[in-house]
Formats: sequence, C-alpha cells, structure tokens
Amino acid sequence: MLVWLTELLSNKFPVFSIFSHLTFRIIIVLLTSLVISLLFGQPLILYLKKKQVAQIVRNDGPESHFNKRGTPTMGGLLILFSIIISVLLWGVLNNSYIWCILFVLISHGIIGFIDDYRKIIKKNSRGLNAYWKFLWQSVIALIISFIMYNLGKNTSATQLVIPFLKNTIPQLGVLYTLLAYFVIVGTSNAVNLTDGLDGLAIMPTIFITLAFTLISLITSNIYFANYLHIPYLPNATELVIVCSAIIGASLGFLWFNTYPAQIFMGDTGSLSLGGTLGVIAVLLRQEFLLVIMGGVFVIETISVILQVISYKLCKRRIFLMTPIHHHFELKGLSEPCIIVRFWIVSLILVFIGLIILKVR
Repeated sequence: MLVWLTELLSNKFPVFSIFSHLTFRIIIVLLTSLVISLLFGQPLILYLKKKQVAQIVRNDGPESHFNKRGTPTMGGLLILFSIIISVLLWGVLNNSYIWCILFVLISHGIIGFIDDYRKIIKKNSRGLNAYWKFLWQSVIALIISFIMYNLGKNTSATQLVIPFLKNTIPQLGVLYTLLAYFVIVGTSNAVNLTDGLDGLAIMPTIFITLAFTLISLITSNIYFANYLHIPYLPNATELVIVCSAIIGASLGFLWFNTYPAQIFMGDTGSLSLGGTLGVIAVLLRQEFLLVIMGGVFVIETISVILQVISYKLCKRRIFLMTPIHHHFELKGLSEPCIIVRFWIVSLILVFIGLIILKVR
C-alpha cells in the first residue's frame, strides 16, 4: 500500500523513491512488525487476563507445568496482526505469492482460534475435535495447492528441487498439489506439537524464516539462481518482505513468550506459523530443505508417531511422555535447558540446510 503511494510521490519528490527499494523495505517491514508486537503485547496480555483467556494445562502433563495455569493464551493473535499489517503496508500487493501466504496464515489462524476458544470454554485441553481440525487444514491446503499450481503450471515454480542432484529438476505436474498439501498440513501440525515450552517453537521458526529470507533473495535473482542450480522465481522477491515481517513479529512475541512466559501463542499462532512456513517452502521449491532445517519439528512429530504406534501394537511406551520435550522434562532437565538446547540444534540444522543449498 505505502509502496504504491510512495511510487506516485516519487515522480514529484525523488526522495520518496527510497521507499520502493527492497533493502529499505526489508528493514522497515521487520521494524514495523517488531514495534507493533512490542506496543500491543502488554495491552493484549492485560486484556486476555481480564477476560480470563488462560492456558488450559493437561492434567497428565509434567507437574512443573501446573504453575502455568492462568497464563494468557491466544498470543498468536499478536503475531498475525503484526505480520498482516506490516505486509499490507510495505508489500507489493499485486504479487500473488503475498496473497497465497496471507490466505494460509489467516485461515490457519482461524482454525487455531476456534481450537483455543473451545479449550477455554470447555475448560479442558482437547479443544477442536481432531477430525474437524484435520479436515479444515486439508481443505485449506488443497485449495491453496491448486491455486499455486495453476499460477506456476509447467514452469520452474512447479519443479522439484532435490538436494545433491544439480542437473535433476523434474517437472512435478499435478503431483505438485499433493506434495504441497502434505508439506503445508505436516508443517502446521509439527509446529503445533512443538509449541509446548516457553519459546520452544518460536525461535526455530525465526531461524528457518531467516534462512528462507536469504533463499528468497537468491531464487529471485536469475544469476544467483542459475549459479546454485535452483529454479529462478521472480515473484519470490516479495517473499523476502513476508519473511521479514514474520521475523519481526516473532521477535516481538518472543519478548513476552520467553521463559517464564507472560503469554502463549496457542494454536492460533502455532498452526498459522506452521502452515505459513510450509507454504513458503513450497513457493520457494525447498520442501526437502524445510525437512532438514525444521528438524526439531520433525523429531517432535516423529516422537509422537512412534509413541502411538508402540503403545497400540505393544502396549509399551518408548518415551516417558511425548512430544519428546516432555520426555526430557521428566528425565529431570530444566525447562530453560531444554529450550536453549533445542534452539541450538535448530540453528545447526538451518546452517546444514544452507550448506546443502550451496553444494547441491
């Protein structure tokens, strides 16, 4: 919005042309989302406390979590608001990638909001029925997958980038929609499962989004894209703006979410951020890289799957409790220790992902 306005003004006042420069917009959109988060964070916390919108803690969870009762939840509203306003202000709004991401962000945010709301109303941790949650996630993922497929049909936007295979970039065709579906739904649920400790999910999200910011810059430049043997995607320029907004909003939220948390993001934040990471990976054609860089999310999800399979087949548990961060809690590790170590692992995995991108 402001980009369009400043372009009009720059005809008469050349000084306004700076507002259309990508470097300036990256910095200003990050600062905008960060400032919005910081400004509205405390008022939101006070409002949620007043309305008794508090976290519902599992009765079968670690005992150390019982003191989290009463902590406001639905903090994802702060993240969503900061991202949406910042992107609308500083993004080039005729770019289709922006609207794809906003669609996933908002729609998953609505699902998460309903889930959080039902938990609060019913005073239990079950929330929205798993069937309905998965159904609506699937509907949204399929809709956006078909939209993205039709936008980039039979172009580099629907090719499959495979690590270590420089000269093998097959055209996926309609299989693109199936891959996009699994990535979006899978990442959304993986981030949701990881969001169990103060700041545990938000920092890996920031690390991965930082990497996607760099990849967006590279893949939107034809020379860098050709050098690294990845698809050239000119529309990916605006993904840099979206990623910057996510980083700023997430940093602002982390200010209030760091241990001991003043607010939790709830499913409102975790489902929407997870879905957004998934759709960004699909748009950048870096689904495999997301699996590597998002290894913490993958491990958390696999721990749950293995636990369920083991218990159903053998009536035995592999872990003391899942997701796996609860297992380490019951092993005696302090919450801050687990959080920081998971952050370190996440950062290492992001670096590994970037190295793979370079040597591909």
